[in-house]
Amino acid sequence: MNKKSLLLAFVGLVVLGSLLYTFTGTIDPEVYLENIAAERERQFKFLKYNIDSPLEEDQKKDLDSLDFYPIDPSYKVRGRLEPVPNKRIVEIPMTDGTLERYIRHSFVTFELQGKSLKLLLLQAEDEVDLRNFFLAFADGTSADETYGGGRYINLRQDGSSSITIDFNLAYNPYCAYNPDFACPIPPKENILEIPIRAGEKNYNK
Repeated sequence: MNKKSLLLAFVGLVVLGSLLYTFTGTIDPEVYLENIAAERERQFKFLKYNIDSPLEEDQKKDLDSLDFYPIDPSYKVRGRLEPVPNKRIVEIPMTDGTLERYIRHSFVTFELQGKSLKLLLLQAEDEVDLRNFFLAFADGTSADETYGGGRYINLRQDGSSSITIDFNLAYNPYCAYNPDFACPIPPKENILEIPIRAGEKNYNK
């Protein structure tokens, strides 16, 4: 299996976990915490034990846990979708200098930390479920507390013109663990000045 296929496999697992989380979500704070914790454990086990993990064998042996920010429900926000006029294919730069094609699909606007924010949602060119989106972002923690190349969230539209973003589910791309992998770089629209202290922190070898 090539590196792109491995990356897609991992993204698929994250999407599945995110969808299960979305459909079983609840306002019960205890259940919410349990759901996020279960998703983090699933992510750890994939990296530690799965044959498609980006980790080398010595990295797997040394991996005891992943580093996350404490779960903070305030980082789960509801956003309004604004379709991009004249949707088109764009080529997103990868960390190895190559380009990957995505559909420049929609903007999502929301409130976080008392600020109005707007992020660009991409959609894979071959996505069969048109309610699924890919969010790549960087923020005030990038290259310090979190991976310098940004983090990802896989999203699913859950309203006619709305979508839920839970930054507690933000995860590192494969290249955060292994530079041999190429990963999409967040578009300029998704470079946030504020720190997003939620989700996965930087991977320390």
